[in-house]
Formats: sequence, C-alpha cells, structure tokens
Amino acid sequence: VPDLVAVAPDVPFLCDFPRAATLTDRHPYREIGLYLKTHRGRTEDALRTLSYFDGVHFAARGRAPAFFSAALEDQTCPPSTIFAAFNAWAHDEKAIEVYDFNDHEGGGPFHEAAKLDWLRSHA
Repeated sequence: VPDLVAVAPDVPFLCDFPRAATLTDRHPYREIGLYLKTHRGRTEDALRTLSYFDGVHFAARGRAPAFFSAALEDQTCPPSTIFAAFNAWAHDEKAIEVYDFNDHEGGGPFHEAAKLDWLRSHA
C-alpha cells in the first residue's frame, strides 16, 4: 500500500510456521503436527504451502514504519516467530516492545496506550 503511514502488529500470528510447529502445542500450530503424524513424508509440501501465508514473508515487503510487540511467555505465538517477522521487516524504522512475563495478551492495555502514542507520532 503506497500511502500506508505506519503499522503496529501486536504479537503477530502465523509467522515462521516451521519453527512455531516445533515450539508449541497450541492450535493452529498443533494442527500441523497432527496432520504430519498421519501424512508422513509430506512435511516439505505442507511447509511450502504454509509459506504462502507466513507473516515473515509478508514482513519482508514492509514499506512503512512498524511498532511490534512480543510476549516472552506467549505459547500461541512463540516469541522467536515474532522476532523472525520483526527482523524481516523491510523498512528501516521499526521498534519492538517486549513483555517478559506475558502470554498472548502481550502488553494488554499498557501496550495499547504505547501503540497509540507511537501511531500519533507518525500521523
């Protein structure tokens, strides 16, 4: 989107499928393992298909400033998968707020306020 001013992905979901499928047993990543349990030898096919939906690949096309968040105890979106998207983000201006003791709620209302402040600075 050429006129996009900024983005603020909170604990982004569906990033780095290959890694997420080995780190958590929460759905939807658990579904990958369940599928591959009965479709042995199809790992490469499954991961190739999932790559079309992988947020890391979309992040590599990011052309606006970004303010990410990650929670280090997130079992739904493992932090390393979020960092994969953050590191792939193509725009030079990017930041990430990390919440050490939170799960998938991330920073909750605290982060909502931080995100609104950040977005106001880019409006």
